[in-house]
Amino acid sequence: MKLTDINLRDKGAAIWEGWDRPRRTIFVIALIALVGIMPFAGNFSFTSILDTPISSYQDVLVYPIGMFVLMGLGLNIVVGKSGLLDLGYVAFFAIGAYTMAILSTRTHLNAWEILPIGMGLAMLSGVLLGLPTLRLRGDYLAIVTLGFGEIVRIVTLNISVTGGTNGIARIPNPPAIGPLKFGLMNSVNFFWLVFAMILLVIWMIRRLSVRRPGRAWEAIRQDEDVAMLMGVPTLRYKIWSFSIGAAVGGAAGVIYASKVMVIAPQMFTFNVSVLILSCIVFGGMGNMWGVVFGGVILAYLPERIRFITDARQLVYGIVLVVIMNVRPDGLLPRKKREKIKAKTGAKNV
Repeated sequence: MKLTDINLRDKGAAIWEGWDRPRRTIFVIALIALVGIMPFAGNFSFTSILDTPISSYQDVLVYPIGMFVLMGLGLNIVVGKSGLLDLGYVAFFAIGAYTMAILSTRTHLNAWEILPIGMGLAMLSGVLLGLPTLRLRGDYLAIVTLGFGEIVRIVTLNISVTGGTNGIARIPNPPAIGPLKFGLMNSVNFFWLVFAMILLVIWMIRRLSVRRPGRAWEAIRQDEDVAMLMGVPTLRYKIWSFSIGAAVGGAAGVIYASKVMVIAPQMFTFNVSVLILSCIVFGGMGNMWGVVFGGVILAYLPERIRFITDARQLVYGIVLVVIMNVRPDGLLPRKKREKIKAKTGAKNV
């Protein structure tokens, strides 16, 4: 990234800062409306390039794009905001999905009633994982979280309540909300549901970022020892970030299970955690909008080039390597990091 790129970003930020509140509100509403009608973009002949070889464009918008963005925002709280490397984030996704599958097939609860339960169980698991392990740092923390993700997957493989290797089938779709019905033929409604959840998570992150938790996470990310010396209860706020990120992952799991109607342990492997982490690094670690942008690209690209079968992984890897060499801080890096590098007079970063 060159200084000219930073200047362009600064000009864009200056334009935004120069707008009054009504103009900003109109712009945000227009942007939300534009994203909200994206499922209908595939209905026009000139947008046939959006179609993917196997899944329909509307289905791809829900999974993997919508889910990757939602889980990326949740993991970004842990990795980007607090600087904690979590390699087992898929465990919270699996906990939410299996909560939905087990309760919906064994009780009379529906998806909306199970959603807070799935989020609560994922959050509880985040707290239970965080209490003994968040005293660790760096590679040690990464290894422990990786082990936790594998433990959850192996447990689902070996107990009867989760269906073992066969998983759980016949998971019901969520009940209708007024005129909005959810089923195999209603991918657009699922997209709006996931989009609404993404907006809620973005709103939550923005509110937390400018308050005490956000300032504490920033201090921990910069230097945990200095934060402790300044009186920041680092363990408490690290558990906060872990539990909030876990709740987002659990919510994504509940919605995902209710959409696909069949889940199995093979859906929750370590590769999913790596892909979500890649979205954060690719888009810009710590930058919420970079995570969204990175999630959209890295979720859509493999589906779009699925026609080249096994070679698509090679193309996927080449794209990552090229972009990371051209923009090592991500497509949309953190603004604070850019300002620091601009002041140093670096020609390339």
